[in-house]
Amino acid sequence: MPAVGAPLTSPTRKVAHAPRPRQRVAVIIPAKDESRRIAATVRSARAIPYVDLVLVVDDGSIDNTQHVAREAGAVVVRHSHNRGKAAAMETGAAIVAMRDTDDRPPRLLLFIDGDLGDTAVNTAPLIPPVLERAADLAIALLPPQPGAGGRGIVVGAARRGIAQLAGWAPTQPLSGMRCLTREAFEAATPLAHGWGVETGMTIDLLRQGFVAVEVPCDLRHRPSGTDLRGQLHRAAQYRDVMIAIGNRRVRSAVDAVRGRVAPPAPPRTHR
Repeated sequence: MPAVGAPLTSPTRKVAHAPRPRQRVAVIIPAKDESRRIAATVRSARAIPYVDLVLVVDDGSIDNTQHVAREAGAVVVRHSHNRGKAAAMETGAAIVAMRDTDDRPPRLLLFIDGDLGDTAVNTAPLIPPVLERAADLAIALLPPQPGAGGRGIVVGAARRGIAQLAGWAPTQPLSGMRCLTREAFEAATPLAHGWGVETGMTIDLLRQGFVAVEVPCDLRHRPSGTDLRGQLHRAAQYRDVMIAIGNRRVRSAVDAVRGRVAPPAPPRTHR
């Protein structure tokens, strides 16, 4: 019992503050016909620090991708028909937003490919730059992939387009493994169509003042070879990348015209 006249609470007593909610990360895996590798990819992704949700968007697979992914521990949502990578990414982000709660920060979004297998856990280095707010978007730099048959034509086109429109020449502009904030993702929507999604996202975010970095990650995935299938894939990539760049060139020209006839908008306050 306190002495008479003594304060019930010492003036030097420290007030305990509630701990800051731990930042959570959602892994989103767009996948089509990945039944052979998706289980290993999901299990590996679940081991990434801060990850509390692994979501597979089955984009119209005709194999057992959705069932294998679910058995491996993923939440699965399925498109009844193939709608393309950009649509799968938007679906995944929408499902994650539905699972976010008002009393906790929105989850960071970590997009990875479904064919990473056991190396998916090695995307973990993409999280700290975004978590610590050193960047809004972190893009994986992959080591050389055995069996890759490309000659760098699509990569070069994407790199030049980003450099011309946004002032940055990324080493691997087509890398699909990327972590970003919810704010950055929403600023990049609607996403560019198909295989142009990464190029379009990078241009759009840089032009709005967001910060992007590339981070080396020891990843292995199934590369496109030199056979007919690989050549057709690269042709589709080139088409979609050039469409994404062309659309943004038109948009940039329109914005420039508007800027000459209207007062400039106040600059965006970054973070």
